[in-house]
Amino acid sequence: MMPKAPYSMLAAASLASMLSAGALAQAPTPAAPSAAAPAATTDKPADSNAAGTLAPLAWVHGCWGGKVNQRDFREEWLPPAGDMMIGVSQTTLRGKTVDFEYLRLENRPEGVFYIAAQTGKNEAAFRLAKQTTVDGDEVFTFVNATPGVEYPQRIIYRRGSEGWLYATVEGKIKGADKQVVFPMRRVDCQTGAIAGN
Repeated sequence: MMPKAPYSMLAAASLASMLSAGALAQAPTPAAPSAAAPAATTDKPADSNAAGTLAPLAWVHGCWGGKVNQRDFREEWLPPAGDMMIGVSQTTLRGKTVDFEYLRLENRPEGVFYIAAQTGKNEAAFRLAKQTTVDGDEVFTFVNATPGVEYPQRIIYRRGSEGWLYATVEGKIKGADKQVVFPMRRVDCQTGAIAGN
């Protein structure tokens, strides 16, 4: 069902420009798991030629929302169709849009890619490099397909077993490691209310 207004989501890549400009800092999230130091992991390489390679990512279909440092963000994803999932993102601050972008998850001959077309910038492509299970959570790690880009180097979508989506942006800014986690819950596409409440 399509919402009356095209609500959208924060794509982790769209925040990269604000993060590099120092506009956002990581909000403390006590429940957010660490993608870096898992207790129990199972790795499987991303299979670039398997039919239906978007199937493991179909769970992102729908609407997600969260808040970090007074910025509200939304992601909205259409279901997989034609070897692609299409999404949009929107970030607002005090009721005004500060950023938006168009997103795609798509099958290419080289594998599955997360594509972000940020406001006023060229598309950025991130190849699915690894699918991991960490303490029951599914973790999808996308690596920047453009050599030499320091930030963002990786976008990680973690499907928390408790129903959260943790979008993580990682890389280096001026040589220093930078990791920002954006916790999101499934929300009603029309109202933005947390789904199930």
